[in-house]
Amino acid sequence: MKTGIDRLLADPELLARLKGRRVALVAHPASVTENLVHSLDALIGAGVSISSAFGPQHGLKGDKQDNMVETADEFDPAYGIPIFSLYGEVRRPTGQMMSSADVFLFDLQDLGCRIYTFVTTLLYLLEEAAKHGKEVWVLDRPNPAGRPVEGTLLVPGQESFVGAAPMPMRHGLTMGEMGHWFIEHFGLDVAYNMVAMEGWQPDEEGSFGWPASRLWINPSPNAANVNMARCYAGTVMLEGTTLSEGRGTTRPLEVLFGAPDVDARAVLTEMQRLAPDWLAGCAIRECWFEPTFHKHAGKLCNALMMHAEGRFYEHHAFRPWRLQALAFKAIRRLYPDYPLWRDFPYEYELTRLAIDVINGGPSLRQWVDDPAATPHDLDVMASHDEAAWVAEVRPHLLY
Repeated sequence: MKTGIDRLLADPELLARLKGRRVALVAHPASVTENLVHSLDALIGAGVSISSAFGPQHGLKGDKQDNMVETADEFDPAYGIPIFSLYGEVRRPTGQMMSSADVFLFDLQDLGCRIYTFVTTLLYLLEEAAKHGKEVWVLDRPNPAGRPVEGTLLVPGQESFVGAAPMPMRHGLTMGEMGHWFIEHFGLDVAYNMVAMEGWQPDEEGSFGWPASRLWINPSPNAANVNMARCYAGTVMLEGTTLSEGRGTTRPLEVLFGAPDVDARAVLTEMQRLAPDWLAGCAIRECWFEPTFHKHAGKLCNALMMHAEGRFYEHHAFRPWRLQALAFKAIRRLYPDYPLWRDFPYEYELTRLAIDVINGGPSLRQWVDDPAATPHDLDVMASHDEAAWVAEVRPHLLY
């Protein structure tokens, strides 16, 4: 399997199209070739005239740990080029930034989830390229969560940096395919080129999105492995709650929750009673951890750990968004007055609850808090949106 960057570097015709042009690279630590050479080094080594580089959330170096921790612009001492931050003073490229190059190469490893902000960064880049007459190339990479689609669609008017457009939480597209959908959906007039992967088979037995032969490199500090990438469309919702998502441990965003005042075993029993089929496709075990930082730092937390990996993983049965919603529902049933929803600024949204920003609307929170609402109610609502999304993006599937 070859990613877009490897295909570009191996194709003289593609490289010739960049000759004599100023080229910018949007990248992070996982932007590497099959030989683990960073794309910036590889492109310059291949003679591409890189005039600037851009880092998304967490920075080009991937050193910023948490949300809303900004990265400053800097100057690369080795190559003498500016490195612009798209998660600092601005999140949308400015006119000055866009003037630094003629062609923008977008080479970010995604997790296949709407809330992972690289999706929004791609949209903003396309929109600004359309305004300034620039060209955008997406150097495509695998979607480690594969093709399954899950979650309700973002409600128009609920857009944010973690919600670029009306798509479900688990969108099932690669970034190259997403670029095509953005252009059609928003009617963008932009010069767009997708350098497709070669040999990626998203439904291949044993890999299901992430090729077994390919090493995993964290695209952000808490995206530590493929299990996290598979679970993330559910566990990211914990960021909108008072429950720990495992930050401050070695396995963040792989737990259904962690808290010092919640009985994890009782929650699992209630989940199994409410909707046993929603627990399919993975193994769930009780565990304990003490975060070294972030929520509940220094306190012993009881937790449920998910294993969507190895012999426990069933790709088409695993539904992390429903599974996480079910955990919330079980906690609300067992602890009706638990202060579940975290009220704090989330990704620069100051007026809406974080859980609503994350889900692109209030429907999931309302379902959790409604004692009369059943798993069937949420399933009907989500299934309708999922079917609509699958039909809408089918023409853009290229693998």
